[in-house]
Amino acid sequence: MKIKGIRWWMVSLVTAGLVINYLARNTLSVAAPTLMKDLDISTEQYSHVIVAWQLCYAFMQPVAGYLLDTVGTKIGFAAFALAWSLACAAAAWSTGWQSLAFFRGVLGLTEAAGIPAGVKATTEWFPAKERSVAIGWFNIGSSLGALLAPPLVVWALLHGGWQWGFVIVGVLGIVWSVLWMLLYRHPRDQKLLGDAERDHILSGQEAKFSDAGAARSSWTRIIRSRSFWAIGIPRMLSEPAWQTFNAWIPLYMMTERHMNLKEVAMFAWMPFLAADIGCVLGGYLSPLFHKHFRVSLFTSRKMVFVFGAVCMIGPACVGLVASPYMAIALLCVGGFAHQTLSGALYALTSDMFGKNEVATATGMGGMAGYLGAAAFTALFGVLVTQVGYSPLFVSLAVLDLVAAAVVWVLATSSDRSADQRLQPLTVAAAK
Repeated sequence: MKIKGIRWWMVSLVTAGLVINYLARNTLSVAAPTLMKDLDISTEQYSHVIVAWQLCYAFMQPVAGYLLDTVGTKIGFAAFALAWSLACAAAAWSTGWQSLAFFRGVLGLTEAAGIPAGVKATTEWFPAKERSVAIGWFNIGSSLGALLAPPLVVWALLHGGWQWGFVIVGVLGIVWSVLWMLLYRHPRDQKLLGDAERDHILSGQEAKFSDAGAARSSWTRIIRSRSFWAIGIPRMLSEPAWQTFNAWIPLYMMTERHMNLKEVAMFAWMPFLAADIGCVLGGYLSPLFHKHFRVSLFTSRKMVFVFGAVCMIGPACVGLVASPYMAIALLCVGGFAHQTLSGALYALTSDMFGKNEVATATGMGGMAGYLGAAAFTALFGVLVTQVGYSPLFVSLAVLDLVAAAVVWVLATSSDRSADQRLQPLTVAAAK
């Protein structure tokens, strides 16, 4: 028996994994006000906990990407998912900020495979014209996980304690890793894939994905290339916005906008709902721009990134409004904006790198992003008590606009040989 449209079922499975991945990381931000009080953690110490996760996540991303390119999407994603689920549950036994930072650091090491695995799976299962849409749908898992965290964790707080939030998410991750091993197959091994759909996938993929004997480039060659810096620099500049939204919105709503715990549960998920819309709409914008503006598919991805960066002006204005509800609305614009440009950047990555490079390149780009986010978070934890939140939200918009300029200038189509794509930046720029 063949299942029609099975590629969309595969991307749904990836999406579910990303939902749990982001539930695990966002559980802390929602539990933070109660947890910080129970464990006597200061705002600065909380920022240290966040930085521990970000640094471990950053440095592990290229390693995770390389391992995924080596052992394959199926086994690699399942192993990492099982490990991050156990690390998430272990945080329930934290006794202070140091132990919490340790468990969150382990979580960062293990969660690092999520996005590279998602990008790799979509490059395996989708033709080029559908890839931005597929990435938009799997990327929805990141914001959907953040959306579900507030009600889930608040429920746990009201019915048992913050510890239960970490344990519940850990159990969900274990269940998903088992389902992934049972259900995921590469298209060449998927017996439920019809011949017509297989031809549709393979005929629409670039040569670098259909070449069964494609060699895997070394990470040193990738990092020296123009293609890498075309995604690495924008990722470093844009990632601080998403990490700020994930780690600080509940605390911002309680300390600056004076909302209580139930109001946080009612409103903290809204920016992530808007982010979900950005994931999906951003995916469809690329083929829309491609068709109506008569630009290449590659240029259309760059246009989507610029569109998202311009929308980041919205949250930059959050300090100008007195109403907490208007502040939430502007943060919703920010969530929409970031996930729109983020999906476009993942699509650009899949366009510029081959099937045995894409997870490694995505992981290395993620490392650049999370190093930028960690540096910003370290400053955020200190400066927020001195200058407040508003100037920091402005700086996030400025960083994204600079990132858009970098994408527009540096990103070039990979419709070339591997040697041309991975030539050093200095040589590529001179041609």
